[in-house]
Amino acid sequence: MLDAKLLRNHLDEVAAKLAHRGFVLDVEGFQALETKRKAYQHDVEALQAKRNQASKQIGIDKKAGRNTGQATEAMKQVSSELKDKDQALQKVQDELARFLAAIPNLPSDEVPLGGTEMDNVVLRSWGEPRVFDFEPQDHLDLGLGLGEMDPERASKMSGARFMVLKSQIAKLHRVIGQFMLDFHIDHHGYQEMHTPYLVSHKSLFGTGQLPKMEEDLFTIRDFDLSLIPTAEVSLTNYHRDEILPTQDLPKKYVALTPCFRSEAGSYGKDTKGMIRQHQFDKVELVQLVSASEAELAHEQLTAHAEAILQALALPYRVVNLCSGDLGFSSRKTYDLEVWLPGQGQYREISSCSHFGDFQARRLQIRTRQDQKEKPALVHTINGSGLAVGRTLVAILENYQQADGSIIIPDALVAPFGASRIEASEL
Repeated sequence: MLDAKLLRNHLDEVAAKLAHRGFVLDVEGFQALETKRKAYQHDVEALQAKRNQASKQIGIDKKAGRNTGQATEAMKQVSSELKDKDQALQKVQDELARFLAAIPNLPSDEVPLGGTEMDNVVLRSWGEPRVFDFEPQDHLDLGLGLGEMDPERASKMSGARFMVLKSQIAKLHRVIGQFMLDFHIDHHGYQEMHTPYLVSHKSLFGTGQLPKMEEDLFTIRDFDLSLIPTAEVSLTNYHRDEILPTQDLPKKYVALTPCFRSEAGSYGKDTKGMIRQHQFDKVELVQLVSASEAELAHEQLTAHAEAILQALALPYRVVNLCSGDLGFSSRKTYDLEVWLPGQGQYREISSCSHFGDFQARRLQIRTRQDQKEKPALVHTINGSGLAVGRTLVAILENYQQADGSIIIPDALVAPFGASRIEASEL
């Protein structure tokens, strides 16, 4: 959430920046609410002063033996009026809170301006797409050819956008997730976490999924709980309403969890295979850092996600998302896009985002050096390190052979226990 003081002091500048991401700020609506808030605030403070003065005078009169009945009655009237004004002020403050909750984060000055993904900027590429001497298949045809993907039975169980993996491909999927988790712990210093898959709506509000993305959640009927769309929610909420010693920062957490998304608004897109599913596994990286370290932490976390793609020798590129393509809570996002020869294009496999203090203000996660120092909001950074299913897709397509078999990347041979998934295993 944005700081209300920022809007009060720089309203036109905030409106202009939000316009870059296609959000029209209701300037007049905010000004009207602020006018009401200031008026009620003035009345409340004046009545509080009047009540305090009356209470003080009653005490003086009692000590002097004077009758206090009239003064006491007058103070009751002031208290009643104060209660009414206080309630009116609280109502306006609640309206302001709802107003602020609907406003996305301000884009960083380093974010390219633009309205759609066509305006995103490629920063760098790594690896060269493989040149095939045969027509490469996509991952679904490969999986079906091996007899180890079963979308039909998955659909029978659960409907569209689900997949059953079997045998060697199921094992490879498991090995990929474990490899990524261990890599971030051993090489990048993250602490492994196992967190709930169901979280409260307060938690989802804290990281910005609510109220903006309510339709994308799977909510449990009759419970204040939803399935996590990403472990970002539980990992970031871990320190909600806490003040962290500055010397304990950064906090670096990693978790491998299933993720659940309704994929609202994506009907008709990527309906085949494993690119866009309702349930998928993902390794999530989250950092809580001081404001002065946030920009560097974002670059480092992005490099941590890139390191997995490099270890698996998968060609990819890093894209700086334009202002109109940013997520609701993000001020700056790098997408990692892996090359998929079966589709002949790069596809997103990770988003690494810098949120500034936007999430921390909702969550009230703060830091300070010592008890004498005023607490400051932390900055939050997160990213996929990586999406397991899309990594599996990339391996199947990039390492496929003419006979339909799959070479296993060198980094995974030992944990997988073989160097190839043989087509003859059907």
